Amino acid sequence: MNTNGNIYTVIYTTLVVVLVAAVLATVSQVLAPRQDANVKAETISQMLAAAKFYEKSELDAMGNDKVLEAYRSAVKEAFLIKADGTLDRNLDIESCEIVGTGALKAQNKFIKNGESDKVSIPVIILDKDGERVIVAACYGAGLWGPIWGYIAVNEDKTIRGVYFDHESETPGLGAKIKDEPSFRAEFEGKSVIYSEDAPAFSIVKGGAPAGVDNAVDAITGATMTCNGLNAAIQTWLDAYEPYLNAIQPKGRLIGDLLENLEAPADSLCCNAADSLATAK
Repeated sequence: MNTNGNIYTVIYTTLVVVLVAAVLATVSQVLAPRQDANVKAETISQMLAAAKFYEKSELDAMGNDKVLEAYRSAVKEAFLIKADGTLDRNLDIESCEIVGTGALKAQNKFIKNGESDKVSIPVIILDKDGERVIVAACYGAGLWGPIWGYIAVNEDKTIRGVYFDHESETPGLGAKIKDEPSFRAEFEGKSVIYSEDAPAFSIVKGGAPAGVDNAVDAITGATMTCNGLNAAIQTWLDAYEPYLNAIQPKGRLIGDLLENLEAPADSLCCNAADSLATAK
């Protein structure tokens, strides 16, 4: 065959492309379980950090297996709730089943579009040394991509802690929602307050008014990211309102919570693709 001809070039290029694609597909399959384990451990780390049971740096140093052990020791209940606040189904604690960002992204659309029949959002109830904490999720769009996080509240709706993450916010500005401990600390001791004429919680540009318990200051120079995070928090706290307003001691719903259990839906267990979801 003429190695200088067009036919040889086409055949050679095709073979190289097919070979490279096969190698990449194989590597992806081999690494997928490890990627899934890393994403699950990272998600659980963020929830435990939001609840102030550990510092995030401590969790990062533990390794995946110890993070899962810490979660199993702390978690008392883990389940999904419907739009009316009643139980959808339980999450499997032993396998550390969690809801990844891909599922949160889908739920964000259902919540915003008013598709209440499709809403199924996670509630994680943690306990350490007798302190029971309810961890709620949030998801939305930042300046350059998706942002998400966890809000840990006590049974009286005071905020114990938060942890936020992002895909691609600007370093030194919007990225501070994750990287700046002082920003997260502003939430601690604040309250989620439901009323008809104001949001349950707000991030305020220019500074939260003095004496307001359900607001914190926005990050200077990160207006768009803070606007996105503010919208995400308000949207998701509204979705959690029926549940949080019906909590009685021990973090359970008043009434027949368990009797509303439905047949298990498709698993929402986090996978590697979840972490790559992009907000629309």
